[in-house]
Amino acid sequence: MAEFKLPTETIELPSKGLLYPSDSPLASGTIEMKYMTAKEEDILTNQSYIQNGTVLDKLLQSLIVTKISYDDLLIGDKNAIMIAARILGYGKDYKFIYRGEEETVDLSKIENSPLHEEVQNAKSNEFAFTLPGSGNVITFKLLTHGDEKKIEQETKGLTKINKNSSTTITTRLKHQILSINGETEKPKIREFVDNYLLAQDSRALRERIKELSPDIDLTFFPENGDNRVDIPIGLNFFWPDL
Repeated sequence: MAEFKLPTETIELPSKGLLYPSDSPLASGTIEMKYMTAKEEDILTNQSYIQNGTVLDKLLQSLIVTKISYDDLLIGDKNAIMIAARILGYGKDYKFIYRGEEETVDLSKIENSPLHEEVQNAKSNEFAFTLPGSGNVITFKLLTHGDEKKIEQETKGLTKINKNSSTTITTRLKHQILSINGETEKPKIREFVDNYLLAQDSRALRERIKELSPDIDLTFFPENGDNRVDIPIGLNFFWPDL
């Protein structure tokens, strides 16, 4: 019986693997992915996955060949894998409408954002930062897919209790902050975020997190524009027929 083989590609992660434990396959800084097949198209049309918001995660998990824990992926690395999945499924040219004009972006030319020096020298996914307003010293981590799932579950739960509540910022920070002046107990961290974190410190911390986060450069130059703008990721990104 003939043996069938699928071609694969090696994808470079924006983090270069520097923030993963040394025993993780992700520490290599690359990941192997296979080309999309009809099986993955079934995933993309699965109404249950679409309705519960897991369709893209199911797709990426199916395409990743390297044996990893999907929840361990940093968000920026997951973004790079998403772009690779689109290329391996439907090609590098992504067409969309921007300000009434059709634009085409070559996805294969999207580059990883420059890696911050502090990340390049990091020994683990833990960073120190002194809050400019209060002077408190905190440590924090960059979020993974697993962290994002926990945050989403918590915010949904809080919304069920109080439909008018908006806790997105504080909930994310509670999951992201690892210590405050050496205090690592979660209840203490949550109390600090809820009652003692100054607005100016919250903003400064979020800017620092954004600055350090490995990611890809999802911007482009419009045909009749002088400045780079965000590439709109619409339904036709993975559903071109739409």
